[in-house]
Amino acid sequence: MYVYIVKMSKAKDQSAVGTQVSIKPKSTFREYAEAIGMALVLALFIRTFIVQAFKIPSGSMIPTLQIGDHILVNKLSYGIRIPFWEHYLVEFGHPQRGDVVVFIFPEDRTKDFIKRVIAVGGDTVEIRGKKIYINGKQVADPHAHFEGDDPQNPGLVSREDFGPKTVPENHIFVMGDNRDRSYDSRFWGFVNLDDVRGKAFLIYWSWDGTDRWVRWERIGHLIN
Repeated sequence: MYVYIVKMSKAKDQSAVGTQVSIKPKSTFREYAEAIGMALVLALFIRTFIVQAFKIPSGSMIPTLQIGDHILVNKLSYGIRIPFWEHYLVEFGHPQRGDVVVFIFPEDRTKDFIKRVIAVGGDTVEIRGKKIYINGKQVADPHAHFEGDDPQNPGLVSREDFGPKTVPENHIFVMGDNRDRSYDSRFWGFVNLDDVRGKAFLIYWSWDGTDRWVRWERIGHLIN
């Protein structure tokens, strides 16, 4: 009986050894496929929850942002959003006056807009002679830029006066820095905080194909 047990044990050991030897290493193709798959998953996670890249297609934020600027938006600035739910799971804070934010355009939810926050929930905003008043007091407006009405867009006439109107809670009032050529809250109303994708913070690339192509001096510029 004892001998039988020993023989069985040896047989198992040999079987185990044989099994170990039969394991084949991963093919080069499989290793590359797994690496690419992990990279794609990581990139998707970063884009969904942390940072997303956008390109500036219009001049509504001149001079802060130029046409052809490529920017990064911090999607964790105000909280963690659930994809496709369009609500914040966790909130870290709310947009403040002066923040440059990317949001879902209220009139066409397939588009994203970028503007500067002028007033927040509970503020009464008024514009008189292109001057901004918040809660009855004129406020500094260092980012404002005036070029006059755009002759190429006669349908957009600048609004030198607006309000007074009170911003609803959980909403913001936004305007483009290029005040005369920006289609913003003066025309279509307020932005729901749930529609804010994040805060713009960096120009990582800038391209002007009609002039001198790469704008090297703008690359790495912080957005304020």
